[in-house]
Amino acid sequence: MYASILSGLLFLAVSSLGTKAGLVRHAENVAQQGVFRCENGKVAFKSDAPLESITAKSNKLRGIIDTAKQTFAWTVEIKTFEGFNSPLQREHFNENYMESRKYQKASFAGKIIEQIDFQKNGTYTVRAKGNLNIHGVEQERIIKSQLELSGNKLRVQSTFTVPLADHDITIPKVVYQKIAEEITVTVDAELTGN
Repeated sequence: MYASILSGLLFLAVSSLGTKAGLVRHAENVAQQGVFRCENGKVAFKSDAPLESITAKSNKLRGIIDTAKQTFAWTVEIKTFEGFNSPLQREHFNENYMESRKYQKASFAGKIIEQIDFQKNGTYTVRAKGNLNIHGVEQERIIKSQLELSGNKLRVQSTFTVPLADHDITIPKVVYQKIAEEITVTVDAELTGN
């Protein structure tokens, strides 16, 4: 009788241990699956003014998406933008307009509005709602984006406009016809999941 009680208790203990270990493994898998990261995304901008068109890009966009919480954060250092029409134009961009010594980064952080099943491959159109911080001025924005999910790869693409006045970026009257009041921004970034 004692042997059967003992073997019953041993069975319960082993079963309980197996369940706890299974739960721990499941929790670890969820924690690992839930984050996508990017270190070298592409972000570009274009100013299309009556007298001049200016384009510049950076391949240093960094981002993270937490799929469990459906949150995101993106950042890029202003000084990493290259292109422009001349080195002097890049210098004016950094020193006069963006003041990149004082405001070193631009960022966008917030939440994905639509519920996405990040376990299913596919292409999704979503709205990203968050705070866009440029030139030290934060504005709440909703930015439409496309997410393309394939295994542990997630590609994010988006095009949106940024009015310079919204971020206290002033254009001197001397160059008013050469710099657009609204800048078009394009993002193309591939994130990798854990």
